[in-house]
Amino acid sequence: MPPHSPLKNVWLIDTTLRDGEQAAGVAFRPAERRRIAEGLAAAGVDELEVGIPAMGTEARREIRDLVQGGLGCRLTSWCRATPEDIGQAAGCGTDGVHISFPVSPIQLRALERSPSWVLQALENLVPLAASRFAFVSVGAQDATRAEPPFLDRFVRLAAACGAQRVRLADTVGIATPLGVTRMLRRLRQTARPPLALEFHGHNDLGMATANALTAAEAGAAALSATLNGLGERAGNARLEELTTALPFAAGRSCRAQTARLLPLCHYLADITRRPIAADKPVTGGAVFEHESGIHIHGLLKDAATYQPFAPEAVGRGPATFVVGKFAGSTGLHHLLAAAGIEISRSQAAHLLPGIRATATRKGRALSMPEVLRLCRKSGAVSAAAGRRLAPGSPAQR
Repeated sequence: MPPHSPLKNVWLIDTTLRDGEQAAGVAFRPAERRRIAEGLAAAGVDELEVGIPAMGTEARREIRDLVQGGLGCRLTSWCRATPEDIGQAAGCGTDGVHISFPVSPIQLRALERSPSWVLQALENLVPLAASRFAFVSVGAQDATRAEPPFLDRFVRLAAACGAQRVRLADTVGIATPLGVTRMLRRLRQTARPPLALEFHGHNDLGMATANALTAAEAGAAALSATLNGLGERAGNARLEELTTALPFAAGRSCRAQTARLLPLCHYLADITRRPIAADKPVTGGAVFEHESGIHIHGLLKDAATYQPFAPEAVGRGPATFVVGKFAGSTGLHHLLAAAGIEISRSQAAHLLPGIRATATRKGRALSMPEVLRLCRKSGAVSAAAGRRLAPGSPAQR
């Protein structure tokens, strides 16, 4: 971890209930929205972006239900840059409002707006919102494709009008960490406190979490993300990865606890029918499994040799060792000993060729019953010893 003392806290905004639900084919039922919101608040997430009031009567009712739930964190409504949207949001009772403005040439053309319209709307709408909400955030939609002079002017005016935070959105996920660093460093000279800068990243090139983490290192005070990275197209920055990476990799702190987010990640995967890949960082089923003999040999001496952090630190169980094509004698000896079966190191080494050949033929790791059958066949383990392990027991640490 980089030496930063004390750790600088980053404000985390979860937008699963707004940007996440915009993923194609996703629609949360009211009870699901409540469970997600309650879980996020209990996990320590600072702010929840809970919906779009302009979506209609039902959307506004769902937002009001969450407001009345007393979640204990800031709730924010998302609005387009219109007085009508702001009025509808005010009727929902959220503490905060986020108003999104197009700032890139391509977005301005598509929405048939001009830079002067954006600046005039900013001057008109931010004071209106400030009169009705305790917290006002404005969004620079497609900020990473905006002309730098115009983006600078937008940020300065937002601060002058009374906005408390500006969201810099990588709307189509084309930013890189170096580009994010340059943008943040420039805008930090423009956005003097108390105006806070927020980064909102999309994952079209697979860099949303990396870009968000880089933004925090470059001075962003807030980051927005979603559980499992749920969102439009390739999704958003992943909240559970950020809560892990901020302290372990960036020397930053946050209130949210990864261990309390994990059940929510699996719940979200179930209700959206989007399974978590086995090798997905933090939450994947295989990310704390080890097979390589060299790795297991190192891990048995010091878990930090081949793990960046302890699985228990993110709410996972202990690391698992499996026996497969890349098994080593140290790992095999250890696993058998854990099962109550003692063999010598030389016997373990003698067993390896057969184990590796079998794993290669089957195209997978072997279960402990399969390992024991090979051991008995070689004479290294007696039939009586093999019966000590219940059928189907996994090969694990």
